[in-house]
Amino acid sequence: MRNNVWLDSVIVLLLLLIVVLQFSCGNKNDKGKELSDEYVKELMNERSEKDRAFRNESYSPFTRAPKVKFHPLNYYDLNPDFIFRSKLYEYDKKDTVVVYGTKGEPRQVIVFGYLTLNYEGTDYDVNLYKSETKDGKVYYSIWFTDKTTGTETYGVGRYLDFEKVGDLNHIYTIDFNRAYNPYCAYNSVYTCAIPRKEDYINLEITAGEKKFH
Repeated sequence: MRNNVWLDSVIVLLLLLIVVLQFSCGNKNDKGKELSDEYVKELMNERSEKDRAFRNESYSPFTRAPKVKFHPLNYYDLNPDFIFRSKLYEYDKKDTVVVYGTKGEPRQVIVFGYLTLNYEGTDYDVNLYKSETKDGKVYYSIWFTDKTTGTETYGVGRYLDFEKVGDLNHIYTIDFNRAYNPYCAYNSVYTCAIPRKEDYINLEITAGEKKFH
């Protein structure tokens, strides 16, 4: 009798485990990552607002001559596989390098550090650049090319915004679903920084913004 009770308990636990596993597998992608409803809603709202602003606002690349006909921006489907977390590793020696704009003008920027992306067990380092506006405002940039560049995505490369914090141990989220094209992708009046060869990521980053034209 005692053995039967023990066996029944084991069977119940096994059934519960199967249900939990089935539920988990049904709500995650093949690599075990998932996107929350809140995240999806937030990002889709951001994209909708960007379309609205690009269609209507005075600062839009579509409202400056030469005028380019607007249509909603093109994106990959949201992809949880291209969301990474990493510390910022500052270089001890922060070299000043020259990058070029799409009109050929040189720009001096500081190679400040790098972040590490682990994709399917392989690490990829992504450079972080420190720049300064004409009025002295400091800002940080990630720009990159990858295996989609020039085919599915803009031929110059794509950008990611980066907000640096003071905590050296801070863990940053690097979300390629938010990768975007610079203004020169839409209108030839603009010039934008061209990623260096060191900024190439040897992956097909099928996330974020696609080509406009």
